Amino acid sequence: MFKIKSISFKIVLVISLMITISSCKKISQNSQPIVYPEYAAFDWFDYKGKDDAYANISKSESEYWNPILAGFYPDPTICRVEDKFYLVNSSFCYFPGLPIFESTDLVNWKQIGNIIDRPEQANFGNSRLSGGMYAPTLRYHNGTFYVICTNVSGGGNFIVTAKNPAGPWSNPMVIPGVDGIDPDIFFDDDGKLYITHNGPPPNNISVHDGHRAIYMFEYDLAKQKIIGESKLVINGGTDMAIKPVWIEGPHVIKKNGFYYMICAQGGTGYNHSEVVFRSKNIYGPYESYSNNPIMTQSHLDPNRKNEVSTTGHADFVELPNGDWWAVFLGCRPYGMDLYNTGRETFMMPVEWKNDWPTIVDGNKAIPMVNKRPNLPLSKEKIAPMSGNFVSHDDFNDNKLDLKWNFIRTPSEKWYDLKDGKLFMKPRKESIHTETNFSFIGRRQQHLKFEASTKLEFAPKDTLETAGLVAFQNEKHYLLIGKRLKGDGKTEVFLERTASKIQKGKPEIVAKKELEANAKELFVKIEGKGRYYDFYYKTAEKSEWILLSKDVDGIILSTKEAEGFVGTYLAMYTSSHHF
Repeated sequence: MFKIKSISFKIVLVISLMITISSCKKISQNSQPIVYPEYAAFDWFDYKGKDDAYANISKSESEYWNPILAGFYPDPTICRVEDKFYLVNSSFCYFPGLPIFESTDLVNWKQIGNIIDRPEQANFGNSRLSGGMYAPTLRYHNGTFYVICTNVSGGGNFIVTAKNPAGPWSNPMVIPGVDGIDPDIFFDDDGKLYITHNGPPPNNISVHDGHRAIYMFEYDLAKQKIIGESKLVINGGTDMAIKPVWIEGPHVIKKNGFYYMICAQGGTGYNHSEVVFRSKNIYGPYESYSNNPIMTQSHLDPNRKNEVSTTGHADFVELPNGDWWAVFLGCRPYGMDLYNTGRETFMMPVEWKNDWPTIVDGNKAIPMVNKRPNLPLSKEKIAPMSGNFVSHDDFNDNKLDLKWNFIRTPSEKWYDLKDGKLFMKPRKESIHTETNFSFIGRRQQHLKFEASTKLEFAPKDTLETAGLVAFQNEKHYLLIGKRLKGDGKTEVFLERTASKIQKGKPEIVAKKELEANAKELFVKIEGKGRYYDFYYKTAEKSEWILLSKDVDGIILSTKEAEGFVGTYLAMYTSSHHF
């Protein structure tokens, strides 16, 4: 009897201890103050797409949404390996760089890594944000993946390789002596390798503004050197009589005895287009297709519904059944050639007629919904990259999700993931400077959206701040944050920086004092095309409080801010913000 009582007592004691430990864990996770008092602690991040186009158009299982990669994913390049497809985009000075995606159906894309994910591969230093990684080409040959690209912030043209597309990728093999960007790598049937790129006009003599040319050379990969001389293959573009501008983005494809060269022409703005040439010889002469351009939207009514503009910079891929598809960049303006989401990745089928390729309906309005490729639909659960989706990150993993980026290459570890929170150190580097400041962001992927986060931050002086920013570059952003006032109290504030309005100087648009006992701050940005609303609250179950409504987001547009990137929504902190 005593033994039974003793055993029962032990069981009760063990259960009591387990309950106590569990309770302590719960208290530790939910009620414990900031682990690193000097850091800003972000508990979660929510993003929700709310575009009218997706809300008002239905899609069947046999169809897909355009764009296939929403938000700032420009200059797509694609290749197929057996039954899988891989796609890479430009990333400029965001790090990690050159995101790589995998798909089995060309519709559902999963990011599997970044080509540039180590500081020794690329250090962007204090480069302008629209420097860095320009227009890659992805190819596969004899068991190896190749990416050729240009780092305009240092190093020039280079090749990286990998056996596994998810990485690790090699350090860059620099290709010396190449004056130009947008390189393409092509393996011919005889095993020879050719590199094609955009460059200055012959003898550096421009016949007209925007006069560029396409050059090609054979390359010895083992010895890492150019074989012979670089040769001019296309001068100016399709027809010098019409003064074509900015011929670039070449990709070489071989089919039915012809070498095809598809190129972007017209510049990356409203007059962007895709054109094609062909030749029986790798070095030409290349004939321009009589029905060029095979894609452009520049002649269409800009007031059309669900406008897609600036289409071009395409790459082609062949399916196992012989069908061909094109991926290309495009933009979704909210009017007057204004778009904040940057250049996105779209997809349309390719038809071959009389040994010439045409992007189907490339000169008609690009549809938001289209019949999907003739491939088995993926059954893998993949986070959507198109349509109106919801994305949540509670920071429970021990590393950041692949969707998150820094600005420029980090030189030190200034963040940590612990106890279900993202801790970011306020540092002297601030959002006003072209540095690697404490910024962790994801792309704005919709014209209409909501982005919110919960943060804990105890600023020590009036120079420190932390918050949520809609960011285009260092001179064009909208920041809702928390800071210390001169009287020792804290406030939530909205800061705007715009070069044309304020000459790049920060301006406080709105502010409101916070309660003395408010340890937590919830902030939210609501985008509505051109205009943005900013909200806050100090308790999770309370209603959002409007801080500022209809703030003009034109400052986040590519047209206003210039450059080649799109808007990011980011968590930010600094110890020397003002």
